[in-house]
Amino acid sequence: MASAPEDPVLQRYFKGHKAAITSVDFSPDGKQLATGSWDTFLMLWSFKPQARAFRYVGHKDVVTSVQFSPLGNLLASASRDRTVRLWIPDKRGKSSEFKAHTAPVRSVDFSADGQFLATASEDKSIKVWNMYRQRFLYSLYRHTHWVRCAKFSPDGRLIVSCSEDKTIKIWDTTNKQCVNNFSDFVGFANFVDFNPNGTCIASAGSDHTVKIWDIRVNKLLQHYQVHSGGVNCVSFHPSGNYLITASSDGMLKILDLLEGRLIYTLQGHTGPVFTVTFSKGGELFTSGGADAQVLLWRTNFDELNCKDVIKRNLKRLHFDSPPHLLDIYPRTPHPQEGKIETVEINPKLDVVDLQTSTPPVVDILSFDSTTTTETTVRTLPDKGEEICGYFLNPSLTSSECSPTTLKKKTEEMSDLPSESQRSIPLAVTDALEHIMEQLNVLTQTVSILEQRLTLTEDKLKDCLENQQRLFNAIQQKS
Repeated sequence: MASAPEDPVLQRYFKGHKAAITSVDFSPDGKQLATGSWDTFLMLWSFKPQARAFRYVGHKDVVTSVQFSPLGNLLASASRDRTVRLWIPDKRGKSSEFKAHTAPVRSVDFSADGQFLATASEDKSIKVWNMYRQRFLYSLYRHTHWVRCAKFSPDGRLIVSCSEDKTIKIWDTTNKQCVNNFSDFVGFANFVDFNPNGTCIASAGSDHTVKIWDIRVNKLLQHYQVHSGGVNCVSFHPSGNYLITASSDGMLKILDLLEGRLIYTLQGHTGPVFTVTFSKGGELFTSGGADAQVLLWRTNFDELNCKDVIKRNLKRLHFDSPPHLLDIYPRTPHPQEGKIETVEINPKLDVVDLQTSTPPVVDILSFDSTTTTETTVRTLPDKGEEICGYFLNPSLTSSECSPTTLKKKTEEMSDLPSESQRSIPLAVTDALEHIMEQLNVLTQTVSILEQRLTLTEDKLKDCLENQQRLFNAIQQKS
C-alpha cells in the first residue's frame, strides 16, 4: 500500500559515529538528541541548522545506553567498560564516573522525578543510585543470567527488568523485593518498558516477538509476530496507544495497540536496527542501527504536551495515594493475526529533499575530577539557566550555572589561603579525605564479594544440574 501524505516521514538523518548506534534519546525540550555507539563515544546533536555536534570522549568500550535526566541538565551513559557516567550536556562535557558493577553495564534509566538512576549489568544485578547525593543505594539480585535492561515505572514505585535467564521481573522499590515474574518466552527479552500509565509492560523478544503484559492481572494481552529477526527495542507513544519496534531484520514497525494490529512498516536502515524512541511529546521518533546512521522521523500522531503527560503520571507519588495498579480496568486481549494489510514506507524510493546532517563535530575529552577534597555550596538555579549543576557532586557542577563556588581541587591546595580563611577547617577536610578513601576500599571489597558470589551461584547451579541428571539416570535404570 502506498504511503499517504499524513503517514510518518523520514525528516533527516545524522552522520558522525564510526560504528553501530546502540541507544538514542531526545532531550526533554525536544531540541537535542543524544546517541551512544560501538565506537565508544556519546554524541549530542542539535536540531538547529548548521549547529555543531559534540562528541564526548571518556568511555573505554562500547556505549550501550544513554538517557537524559527529566530536567535535561544531565545525561547518563552505560558502557561495556563496567562504568556509568553522568555528563553535563554542554560544550565542556564535565562528567562523573560511577563504579560498582563488576561486568558490562547494559542500560541506564532515570526515575520520572529525576531522583534515582537504575542500571542493569551482565553481573546479573540491577543497581539503584541516588542522583541528589550521587551515591549508590542498593542492588537487586534474583536474575540468574545477564540483565539486559531495567526501567522505572512512571510513578517510580516499580522497576521492570529483563534478563537472558528468559524472565522478566517486577521489583518493588520500597521493600526491594521481586513482586512478579514473567517467563513465557522461547528466547529472552532484549528490552522491556512500562506503558505511560504504568499498568502494562512491553517486551522486545530475541524470538522475534513483541508482547504486552498487564501487570495488574499477570495476563498476556497482546502477542505480535511481525518481525523476521530478533526485536531489539520498543518505545511507547506518550498516548500509550501506539508502540514502535526496532529489529535485526532492518525494519521499524508501528503497532496500534487499541486495535491490536500492525499499521506501519518503515524501511530506512541498512542492516539491523538496535534502538528507537519517541520524543517526549510523540511528534517525532528516532532510530539507530548497524549502519551508524541516526534517522529522525516525523509521526502523524497527535502531539502531546510532555509536561502534562509527566504530571499525569506523577500525580500518584504522595504516600497516601491508592495502589496505582488499580487505576484502569484491563482491556480484553488483542491477539495478532497472521496477514494484515499495512502501510510500507521506504524513504529510499521517494524523491524527497532530505535534510542531511553531517555537522562539524567537536571532540570533548572528559577529565574526571576527584571529589574527596572538593566542597560546594548549594544554590538554587536562576529561572533563565538552561543547565544547572544542582547536585552535591562538584565534578558535575557547571561554573556557568553556580554563582557560588567550588573550592579548588587537590592540585591547587598549595595556593589556597591559610586555615583561618578557609570555609572548612583543614582538619575536617583531612577527615573527609580519609572517609572517602575508606569508602573506596569498601566499594572495592563489595565488588570482589559480588564476583565471588556470582561464581558460587554458577557452581551451585552446575551441581544442581549434575544432581538432576544423576537422579534421572538412576530413575531410568530402575
